[in-house]
Amino acid sequence: MTAEVALRLGRAVARRFRHPTRPGRIVIGKDTRLSGYMLESALEAGIVSAGADVLLCGPLPTPGIAFITWSMRADAGVVISASHNPYQDNGIKLFAADGFKLPDEIESALEQQMIDQLSASPSGAVESGPDDIGKAVRIDDAAGRYVQFLKDVFPKELTLDGMKIVVDCANGAAYQVAPQVFEELGADVIAMGVEPNGRNINDGCGAMAPAQMAAEVVRQGAALGIALDGDADRLILIDEKGKVVDGDQIMALLGRRMLAAGTLPGRTVVATVMSNLGLERALAREGGKLLRTAVGDRYVVEAMRQGGFRLGGEQSGHVVFLDHATTGDGTLAALKVLAVMVQVGRPLSELAESSMVRYPQVLLNFAVREKKPLEELPDVGRAISQVEKVLGSEGRVLVRYSGTESKARVMIEGQSEPEIRAHAEEIAGVLKRCLGS
Repeated sequence: MTAEVALRLGRAVARRFRHPTRPGRIVIGKDTRLSGYMLESALEAGIVSAGADVLLCGPLPTPGIAFITWSMRADAGVVISASHNPYQDNGIKLFAADGFKLPDEIESALEQQMIDQLSASPSGAVESGPDDIGKAVRIDDAAGRYVQFLKDVFPKELTLDGMKIVVDCANGAAYQVAPQVFEELGADVIAMGVEPNGRNINDGCGAMAPAQMAAEVVRQGAALGIALDGDADRLILIDEKGKVVDGDQIMALLGRRMLAAGTLPGRTVVATVMSNLGLERALAREGGKLLRTAVGDRYVVEAMRQGGFRLGGEQSGHVVFLDHATTGDGTLAALKVLAVMVQVGRPLSELAESSMVRYPQVLLNFAVREKKPLEELPDVGRAISQVEKVLGSEGRVLVRYSGTESKARVMIEGQSEPEIRAHAEEIAGVLKRCLGS
């Protein structure tokens, strides 16, 4: 991810989302990592050089950029962020005018446009004339717009008055907006991870490392802790006892409540193949069901839109409410849980424990020399079938390759952790023999 790549991508985005009657309008936001300034400038240059206008938001959560994109009737939105990764990494996420992430095929087409640009102009020279160049303006109230949007999600008849909350913003994009939202709703907020310096994003803090926040919740006697990741699209909660509450538990808590109220379309929650079997069982006990997708919040959202479903997410903390947002939003999800806590007057520990019983889960990741299709590995297929037969309906086996690394992943759920760990190691051993490691 270099400035040259960002420049070419900006030009490709501007041309892809050209407006028929006016210059295209592209929103750009970022998290707090150091390279964001460089990539923001390069993207901006690429977009305006191709004749589109830029709306700059500065540091703002990924769901905030999605909101600004559709609420301001822009033609596309761009987020510069590597999400939960360390500051040395960076990436670019793209949203269409409706605030939804672009499908894989459109992203592939944009990549091809960048390749075509390189072939046509290896030096990267810009050929636009002075009358064809767009302009860039800063949206000074972008954060305020997003804060108001989030507050409107919280029921107007409720308040957080007197509730002590620890909020860990991971030194990331939500370091200003998240504490502000909870404070303006009446909470007593203890803020952590709100001093970004460009290098400390996700560094021992936030959703990826909530241990310090958990200790602070217990020390302060807080009602809960709210841990966001670098771009604030995922959420991990800590209950008043210092125990982690993950995305599966959040979906179980909220999904079962929506089932009881008759407000869950299709009586269905959408999650990925990685979500715990306990979530599936918890929904089934209330007459609901879990629809599983490939790993990735974009695939969850695609399935939700296709089926008309309104609640979905990932175990890692992406939770999507299509009645309000177009992508995962950690702050919004926290507000949904807080509303339930206030309405029923019960602590988070009780709500989480009563929502689902987690099945033991073992996940093994290991390097492989090649990624042969699993259907071409009969020994692996037989090993998987044997384990599935032993586990029956009280377990689950998932074997897949990493989408970004030369690694295989074996995940097994069941009633006994020692048993499923032995099964996982058995399958992993067969995979290693077949593929090399």
